[in-house]
Amino acid sequence: QVQLVESGGGLVQAGGSLRLSCVASGRTFATYTMAWFRQAPGKERDFVAGINRSAGNTYYGDSVKGRFTISRDNAKNAVYLQMNSLKPEDTSVYFCAGTRLYGTPFLENQYDYWGQGTQVTVSS
Repeated sequence: QVQLVESGGGLVQAGGSLRLSCVASGRTFATYTMAWFRQAPGKERDFVAGINRSAGNTYYGDSVKGRFTISRDNAKNAVYLQMNSLKPEDTSVYFCAGTRLYGTPFLENQYDYWGQGTQVTVSS
């Protein structure tokens, strides 16, 4: 099992940037495909970005392509989400998630491990 803890959320003006971090417990982090999801009040949890075990492949939801970048450091058991050119519609709780699946999983039910979430608020 792995436990995930997110940090780095906060309040930022439109056009600004934030970097989210997610640190995992345990010694098997490198065996997980990792992703970020987000959920706004009253809405479903949406896929944001994913990264494979070796960080050789990244993939993104359409709404964040070109603005967000996912990365990972297996030596530090960490995955990151650099968010640039933030918009008010990016306001959500952001969740880190992990799965043993290969490929490019992007559905919520494909992920077994979740963090508690971190709030990102973008003001206009």
